[in-house]
Amino acid sequence: MNDAKRIRIAGTAVAVRGNDVDTDRIMPARFLKCITFEGLGAHVFEDDRRLLGKAGQTHPFDDPQRQNAQVLLVNKNFGCGSSREHAPRGLRSWNRGIGVIVGESFAEIFFSNATACGVPCPTAGEADVQKAFDACLADPQLVFTVDLESMTLSFGGQSIPLFMPEGPRKQMLEGCWDATLELLEGEAEIRRKAESLRYFRNWAR
Repeated sequence: MNDAKRIRIAGTAVAVRGNDVDTDRIMPARFLKCITFEGLGAHVFEDDRRLLGKAGQTHPFDDPQRQNAQVLLVNKNFGCGSSREHAPRGLRSWNRGIGVIVGESFAEIFFSNATACGVPCPTAGEADVQKAFDACLADPQLVFTVDLESMTLSFGGQSIPLFMPEGPRKQMLEGCWDATLELLEGEAEIRRKAESLRYFRNWAR
């Protein structure tokens, strides 16, 4: 699973200001009826984007200069509200794909769902996140690099410390965040174990 490792993620950034940005704003509920996650990226922040557009303003996700962004900067308690996996899945498939989200804090279930689809969510202190916001807004082409080995976010000659629970961090570094893929890779072992269980024998036939 080497291609699944998340060690360093680098790219331009998009910043979404505000505390308590909930999952209904990230991915409106009407898009949850899909059977697969395909096409969800187009609907990220759809209602917020439409409302700002009507008011003559531009949502960060509609900014032409941010369309290749792979780093998302947020504030406190990002992803609160309902526990919809569609929210991080949508961010992951938006344009080039958001590969990492750096914020002051994350809702617990959003953090878990993001981890499950390979999007690390490290945190940083309020003042440091503000530095990143300022740099992002000042230069749309500035490259931000998240290093999960050194736990730093680097940009424009600056480097700020990041924090992340060791378990999810290890999953990212080792590429073992995809539980379904790990299960499929263990099919032969699962079959051997099943055949050894009298009550479960011939289960796959």
